[in-house]
Amino acid sequence: MTLAPLLQRWVEAVAHSLLQSPDAPIDFAYPAGEEALVPPNSISWRIFKNPVALFVGGVAAVILELAEPRVRTGVWEHTSFRTDPLRRLQRTGLAAMVTVYGPRSVAERMIAGVVCAHSAIAGHTPAGQPYRANDVELLSWVQATACYGFAQAYSRYVRPLTRAEFDEALFTAVRPQLEPSPILAEFLQIMRDVPVFPGPPAPRATPARPRRS
Repeated sequence: MTLAPLLQRWVEAVAHSLLQSPDAPIDFAYPAGEEALVPPNSISWRIFKNPVALFVGGVAAVILELAEPRVRTGVWEHTSFRTDPLRRLQRTGLAAMVTVYGPRSVAERMIAGVVCAHSAIAGHTPAGQPYRANDVELLSWVQATACYGFAQAYSRYVRPLTRAEFDEALFTAVRPQLEPSPILAEFLQIMRDVPVFPGPPAPRATPARPRRS
């Protein structure tokens, strides 16, 4: 997608502000020469470098995630999304970038930390369904919704992808379990209110022309 220069600067500012680490900076170039988890010619490298695909696809992915009752309960009851959504978005965005572009050892260390944190998250949905954050079925669903949301946004707004680059088998299998919830409306309201985006881009000042005598 080719954006006007003014809009491009604003989009880049949004991406930069959102992906600033809330804890410590990540050096994506260290260790020097170490490969990432996925190769540079992968579709992930293509998609994740486009802010439009990330923002649009990310919102779509969360809506799909929250339609699964076990995932929805775990997110809503055990994360800081409702109380500190900006910090939560920053951490999630940074984790995604490290997974795709970070050195393998850095990404694997981060993933191990996430798995450890998830091991303490478990409970029951309002309907009595048990869940665990490290449940492979639920992790697969979250991964699938993220891939689907990012890929669809990229294909629609950046460059069309082929059918071979989409895999919707999991959506067919999980569809009967999905359900509406007022939490989806609450999530969208949070996204409207959270100060993720900087102010509108200000046009550059045009130098005054000298008056003719």
